[in-house]
Amino acid sequence: MRAIESAILEAERNHAGELRFAVEGALDLPELLHGVTARERALEVFSRLRVWDTEHNNGVLIYLLLADHDVEIIADRGIHQRITAGEWEKICRAMESLLRQGYYESAVLQGVALVSALLQQHYPATGAKRNELDNRPVVIKR
Repeated sequence: MRAIESAILEAERNHAGELRFAVEGALDLPELLHGVTARERALEVFSRLRVWDTEHNNGVLIYLLLADHDVEIIADRGIHQRITAGEWEKICRAMESLLRQGYYESAVLQGVALVSALLQQHYPATGAKRNELDNRPVVIKR
């Protein structure tokens, strides 16, 4: 978890985005019975963690549903305008490939690096900025 936090801290020095990482073991039975998808849950977590609540609408959530090895990336509207869903999807699939092989830490660190590379390309750092979102990974427990 410290390696992930450090990677986010370091990555945010190179772009104007704000990253959050959240991992959840599995969905609850009622969610599964109601057909809740990992994407829908990621949107809920995005809201709950207030990733949308940044001055420049520049928050990005990397959400991992561990039981399914499913990764979802949710970007706030300020970022969503320039980076396509296909670009995010490519990062998700690369992370999921590593997860299926059992390389959990590597998958997350690679995801942070790839998201950061996109953000650096489209939203390069423009001087000093304040850290608006906590860099610590969130483990969702129920």
